[in-house]
Amino acid sequence: MSRKFHWLGKKYFILALASSFLSLLLIIPVRLAIAYHQAPQPQAILTLGAWIDREQTAAEIARWYPALEVWVSSGTPPEIARPIFQAAGISDSRLHLDYRAVDTVTNFTTIVPEFEHKGIQHIYLITSDFHMARARAIATMILGSKGIAFTPISVLSDPEQSKKETISPIIRDLGRSILWIVTGRTGTSLQSVIDLL
Repeated sequence: MSRKFHWLGKKYFILALASSFLSLLLIIPVRLAIAYHQAPQPQAILTLGAWIDREQTAAEIARWYPALEVWVSSGTPPEIARPIFQAAGISDSRLHLDYRAVDTVTNFTTIVPEFEHKGIQHIYLITSDFHMARARAIATMILGSKGIAFTPISVLSDPEQSKKETISPIIRDLGRSILWIVTGRTGTSLQSVIDLL
């Protein structure tokens, strides 16, 4: 008899866990829809750094939209990045250079609290064309979980550098995004172990 109750308890626990996970995933599209409705136009710019052409595109877009602040996550060093934005007429007061991120997942997780604090519900997301699929997947999970919508802007890359990413880093980073939503941790330390294997 106790074996039957143990099995039923396990079954209901798994069912409750699966239901919670499904609810979490279903609420993200709802939060994104609300954000798009409440803020139909982007209120800030986020550039996933490391490539000068991404920062040049961000500077150009910031020139077109003088009310928007710009965040560059783990981009080129300040002595290279600042002159790009200064040449476009973007003041330092609008520019936020952030070097905390170590990968694409942390590009989002390190900046999202600042967007929440400023009440930003919609951003322009700038990255290279070959990187956009993964960036969009992560943004959907991380930004979407916080009710922040995004409008992607792809930067055309040099054809030699723009090999399209495979599905495995996208799936890996979706898993890490879900881990962050549930635990507040990105699994970055686990990623370095996986890369060594």
